[in-house]
Amino acid sequence: MPSLKELRNRIASVKATQKITKAMQMVAAAKLRRAQSAAEAARPYSERMGHVIGNLAAAMEGRDEAPPLMVGTGRDDVHLLVVCTAERGLCGGFNSSIAKLARDHANELLSEGKQVKILCVGRKGHDALKRLLGQHIIGLEDLRSVRAVGFSHARAIGDKILALFEDGGFDVCTLYYAEFKSVISQVPTAQQLIPIKVDAEAAGNGKFYEYEPDEEEILEDLLPRNVAVQVFRALLENGASEQGARMSAMDSATRNAGEMIDKLTLNYNRSRQAQITKELIEIISGAEAL
Repeated sequence: MPSLKELRNRIASVKATQKITKAMQMVAAAKLRRAQSAAEAARPYSERMGHVIGNLAAAMEGRDEAPPLMVGTGRDDVHLLVVCTAERGLCGGFNSSIAKLARDHANELLSEGKQVKILCVGRKGHDALKRLLGQHIIGLEDLRSVRAVGFSHARAIGDKILALFEDGGFDVCTLYYAEFKSVISQVPTAQQLIPIKVDAEAAGNGKFYEYEPDEEEILEDLLPRNVAVQVFRALLENGASEQGARMSAMDSATRNAGEMIDKLTLNYNRSRQAQITKELIEIISGAEAL
């Protein structure tokens, strides 16, 4: 049984931890408002770009001059997985859920005989994947020194992806991130970047538009920009998801610390009462012996 001094030290330690988790929860709550606003503001732009490209893709369907970024290389042998996670931990299962989605997909591709390459954006994703898939990791984009993610950072990542594609480094590129739903819900998401997947809604539901200049010239500028835009949206969604997950995790940690303090305090009081009772019994027994 621990001594009274050990229990006092343990209570003081848990109280100090509780102060830290409470402060981190408040900081995450303050950062969440800005991050959520940025993520929600980026969604209409990226979604509208998807609609425009979808309509252009429908107009270009079956034409030989369709750009490779839209139709791909015609092969499905080499896959590039761009895994976006946070640079820091203490945010619950946020990082591990994204890494698990990418790892499961990578293992599925490897079992089918495909070649897998992984580009990590964020140190935590790299740490989670390097043990089992380290030989497939081709790069790490470290954003620890970046206080506020901007489009320039996403464009640099997008340029790296495009350069790798132009050099024949992969056939299919998939982006992994967590889409922000609420403070308690962040959904791990896989989005195919190259070649672009077009659904009926993105294609404009059969509507036809005339473009000036022609579709090829528009797509030549729009498709590379779309890669950077989708990466930027993923980074912003991750930013909001990270703060929401951290806020929820620190709230749980604070409440757990409070429960532990109550239990330790009860144990301390019982031990102290037992020690006092023991000392009284010893004093009374000694007095009776005299």
